[in-house]
Amino acid sequence: MADDSQIRIGVLSCANIVRKVCRAINLAPNATVSAIASISNSIEEMKSFAASNNFPPTAKIHGSYESLLEDPDVDAVYFPIPASLHVEWAVRAAQKGKHILLDKPVALNVYEFDQIVEACEANGIQFMDGTQWIHNPRTAKIKEFLTDPVRFGQLKTVQSCFSFAANENFLKNDIRVKPGLDGLGALGDAGWYTIQASLLANSFRLPKTVTGLPGHVLNDAGIVLSCGALLDWEEGVTATIYCSFLANVTMEITAIGTKGTLRVHDFVIPFQETEASFTTSTLACLREHKTMNEIPQEACMVIEFARLVGEIKDRGAKPDGFWLSFSRKTQVIVDAVKESLDNNLERVLVSGR
Repeated sequence: MADDSQIRIGVLSCANIVRKVCRAINLAPNATVSAIASISNSIEEMKSFAASNNFPPTAKIHGSYESLLEDPDVDAVYFPIPASLHVEWAVRAAQKGKHILLDKPVALNVYEFDQIVEACEANGIQFMDGTQWIHNPRTAKIKEFLTDPVRFGQLKTVQSCFSFAANENFLKNDIRVKPGLDGLGALGDAGWYTIQASLLANSFRLPKTVTGLPGHVLNDAGIVLSCGALLDWEEGVTATIYCSFLANVTMEITAIGTKGTLRVHDFVIPFQETEASFTTSTLACLREHKTMNEIPQEACMVIEFARLVGEIKDRGAKPDGFWLSFSRKTQVIVDAVKESLDNNLERVLVSGR
């Protein structure tokens, strides 16, 4: 039986990513898996999945999403389902009082996401997207350096890249390359990370304009397999992003300020699960920084999500709106990049969206 202090999380789907997140839930002292539902797996398949992923014996098996959302023993729901389904099921979850941990991209466009925002705000729901690197203790140290006026100075430019060379089966069959499922391809998947890195470096401020860069690649269905973009803030601050399913695995951030430079070589998934590093260079020295943590970054994410939900459930706190805002800003930039790519790389105005 779950501890009364644990947040009870229901899971929609038996997708591979669920294995990683359910392990993270098991590692989090303030959360537990309380239920699972799937529309593509049988009851027996879900039982087998639950057993192989160390679900507690009290975890319920639901034959439909509706049934899980009606379950009074579910406080929050993790959604590892296609982005095309996010609006319907996240809104329904919010209306049922379930807090939301939603995989990225959070929607197919910001208009859809705003429906989720409205439902969360109307029902006092804690929202968080499932981007894990932002919860790694290293990220707090990165942010500390980037906001240090003595060591880093003022940001001038940041470059971020996330790419991996997908195999033929992925490029033909993965939901990320299907227009009726995720639909945003590499931009909504790998690009989500690079955009959030750019926002973090710019103190979470939206750029004024976004311009797609030449060389983007689409599949036969018009889904982005590879692309880049230029983000432009005021006062000469810029960022470039690159995301691809067609290039060797790379997970880099380089941020250059007036007094220092920061480099990260594995920002999305650290090369070592419980150790992460980055380098800084200033006029004074070149230094490598290491952070150690006992649990992986996905467990850090679950712990923070469960903590926020617990504050609402047990103490009547209000949801932390930062996470809705951060995800919405990311979606706004995704939309702007796509608009630019669709319109001959025209410059897209972001301000006021």
